[in-house]
Amino acid sequence: MTSEIHEGPLEASRTLDAPAQLSWREKRYQRRRRRVWFEEILGWVLVPVIVLGCYWMIDLALNAVGTSPAAIMEGIEAVISSL
Repeated sequence: MTSEIHEGPLEASRTLDAPAQLSWREKRYQRRRRRVWFEEILGWVLVPVIVLGCYWMIDLALNAVGTSPAAIMEGIEAVISSL
């Protein structure tokens, strides 16, 4: 017989557990959270662009007609003061 050396108990091998699958509610929550962040960033970018674009278009239209926002404001003030 061969000599058997007692090395102690064997360690249990580490089992690799697959990551738990997310439930449909957790997936939906993650999608909503991502969409909210995307919409927030999009709003912070698009709102100033839209406001400045509207101002630029109004200014351009008034210059094409031959007037300016200052002249329009003076006309409104004149109408109000005559009332």
